[in-house]
Amino acid sequence: MTKLKKNLIVAAVLVAGFAAALGSYLLFSPDDRNSGGLDAQPAAEALPVRESSHRLTEPKKSELTIVEFLDFECEGCGAMYPVVEKLREEYGDRVTFVARYFPMPGHRNGELAARTAEAAARQGKFEEMYNKLFTTQKEWGESQDWKEDAFRGYANQLGLDMDRFDADLADPEVAGRVQDDQRDGLGLGVQGTPTFFVDGEMIRIPDSYEAFKALIDDRLSG
Repeated sequence: MTKLKKNLIVAAVLVAGFAAALGSYLLFSPDDRNSGGLDAQPAAEALPVRESSHRLTEPKKSELTIVEFLDFECEGCGAMYPVVEKLREEYGDRVTFVARYFPMPGHRNGELAARTAEAAARQGKFEEMYNKLFTTQKEWGESQDWKEDAFRGYANQLGLDMDRFDADLADPEVAGRVQDDQRDGLGLGVQGTPTFFVDGEMIRIPDSYEAFKALIDDRLSG
């Protein structure tokens, strides 16, 4: 093997690792964002959080709001999940944490997972399904097989009414709810997952729990 080939292989491995660490990003121009799975048009007045957005914490007196646009199939989102959970545990009485859907092109089950979470939300189990999808991501993520049966199994484990769950999963309004989040994300300049907003400002992805904690502490003391 030539030195050039070896260098190319090393470069390819580094790029793949970097992409996995950062999450999923659109690999086409903004004009093409609606192809390959992003069907939503940007919202006319995009907002980081809406009244209908799913709040993972609701402190009586919120001092800060952190919004994550996420894809349940995104490895980067999966890597940030325990970080967010630890931050929720520490700051849940002061910070509002919000989860918004942004399933990415190229993820076979990303949009289905979002609809699964939204169908669970209709029975008051959004947080439970949010946790379930992330803690089982390695079992179904990055698969080219359709994972509806697996997701139905999760719904059954959570004690959901399965007839209602199936109807909601197929309901165009549930798909529309996912697209509503996508529209806001596109309008706000979201191009990949995970993307975080802190009090309406998009931030760089912190590279560790300690870095994210320091950012929150700085904002809370400001």
